[in-house]
Formats: sequence, C-alpha cells, structure tokens
Amino acid sequence: MKLGVFLVLLGDRKLDEALSYVQAAGVDCVEIGVGGYPGDAHVDAAACLADAGLRDALRTAVSSRDLEISALSCHGNPVHPQAGMAANYDRVFRDTVRLAAELGVETVVTFSGQPGDRDGGRTPNWVVQTWPPEFGELLEWQWTEKVGPYWADAAAFAQDLGVKVAIELHPGFIAYNTASFFRLRREAGSAGSNIYVNLDPSHLFWQGMDPLQCVEALGGAIAHVHAKDTALNARNVALNGVLDTASYTKPAERSWLFRTPGYGHDLLFWKQFVSQLRVVGYDGALSIEHEDALMSLDEGFRKSCRFMREVLMAEEPGAAWWA
Repeated sequence: MKLGVFLVLLGDRKLDEALSYVQAAGVDCVEIGVGGYPGDAHVDAAACLADAGLRDALRTAVSSRDLEISALSCHGNPVHPQAGMAANYDRVFRDTVRLAAELGVETVVTFSGQPGDRDGGRTPNWVVQTWPPEFGELLEWQWTEKVGPYWADAAAFAQDLGVKVAIELHPGFIAYNTASFFRLRREAGSAGSNIYVNLDPSHLFWQGMDPLQCVEALGGAIAHVHAKDTALNARNVALNGVLDTASYTKPAERSWLFRTPGYGHDLLFWKQFVSQLRVVGYDGALSIEHEDALMSLDEGFRKSCRFMREVLMAEEPGAAWWA
C-alpha cells in the first residue's frame, strides 16, 4: 500500500506549495479535490478539460515530486432537492470523471447524495428510521425515484470512461453504512458494479460499526481508503448517544470527535485494519484526512504520517491479519 493525503487539507495554499509540503513529509500519492463541498481547492476540472496545457502542468507538478494521483475527489450532492444545486454537483461529478479519464486516474471519490421530500422542500432529508410510516415511505421514494435512477446513469457514464466511482460512506447521505452501500449498487442496476467504496473508518466508528468487519464484508468493493480516526467520549455517549449535534468548537460537549490516527484507536487496531485490507486484496492508497479539532493542521498531518508509516512498515504483504 501507499501512504497518501487528501490534499484539500492544504486548500489555502497554491498547488505547487501544497505538493512540496506533502512531498517533504514523505507521502507517496495525493488525492486531489476538484470541486463539490471542498470547492476547487487546487484544480478546476472544467478548466483543465478545456486546456491541455493545464493538464500537462498538473501531471508535471505531481510527477516531478515523485508523487502519484490516487484519486480525484468531488464530494457533492447530485440528488439535492434544489434542482440548480443538483445540476451543479452533477456537472462537477461528470467533469471530474472526464478529467480522471484524461489523466489516467482510475478512481473518483464522491458522496451518494441525499434527496429531500417528495412533496417539495429545499433541504435534504436524511431518514434513519422507518416509523412513523411516513418516514419509511419517504425513504423508499428517495431510493426508487431519485437515487436509483441518478446512479444508474452516472455510474454507467463513469464506467464507459473506465473510471471507478468510490462512494464515501457518510452519515447525512443515503449511503452511509454497509447495507445502504449494497442497496446503492442494486438500485443502480447493471452499472452498480462500477460503484465502489471510499472507506473512511472514522465515519464508521462513531456509528458503532466495526471497520474490520466492514472491510471483510465489502471486500473487492473497496477502491480507496481514508486514514482518519474517531475518539468517543464514553460519558457523553452514555448520556446522549452518538447522534451528536453539539458544535465541533465545543469538544467537551460532544459524544465523538474526529482525531488523528492513533488518538482514537491504538496501533494494534490500525495494524489489523491494514492487514484486513490486504486480506481482501486492497493495495491502494491510505489517504490521510485531517479534521482533528484538537491539533493544528501541521501537527495532525505530521503525526498522521509518522503513525501510518509505522503501521505500513509493520504490515508487510502476506502478513496474517491476526499477527
């Protein structure tokens, strides 16, 4: 496997500066954001598609530092209830897929999206239970009328260009756990096999999921992996559960926080996690994503690099997952 970084964490820096910074930290590859919620952090997909010179400059900027592009990312909501927003996210997704094909990048990372209400409304509506009955009815409508038709077409579009779609399982969107991911594949019909997972264990921990079990269940559907941790506050969980709306700026009030790898779960877990990825045949990037409210960007990123390097050095190919 290769150590990577989700480059949007350096979105306030020019591309060359950001690439030089992560190169000096010893990463092997970069996941580049080209639109969606993070914005055009370093690359405008539409502009690159229109200008071969920009594409060449991007290739050179990366390769001259002995780096590779692990994925392009365009996290968005292409089934947003506001038609204009949905159309914009869809345009960014398709431009990103086209750009990935031009650059020879095989994976695009995004979200499944989340529709709203069937009777109108301007806000996405994430349904997490099926009672009272109108909740379950709305959920079925979202799947069959919005999500399924969209991804049947969008996944086929990417497949035709030889690009994998890696859905980041994330609460707030309709595909957020193992079961909803496999439903997304089914709802997309014949193109569902081109829908994969961007596996971020931090989003699984706080839902009470076991990333090791998820890796085993998802197997060959894993196309990209984020390296980010979560720490749970046992007392706050005992009092309030894990469905947490407390501000990230008030960590003492929260049930969970995103953390730098090693600050939520120990070295043994991360060794087992990497080993389990090897067992199911994954040999791609471990892309560091920094969202640790208790560390500066520089501290969190550098500690993540050191920790994940130790994990990767400990887990040689062929090692048993229980070692």
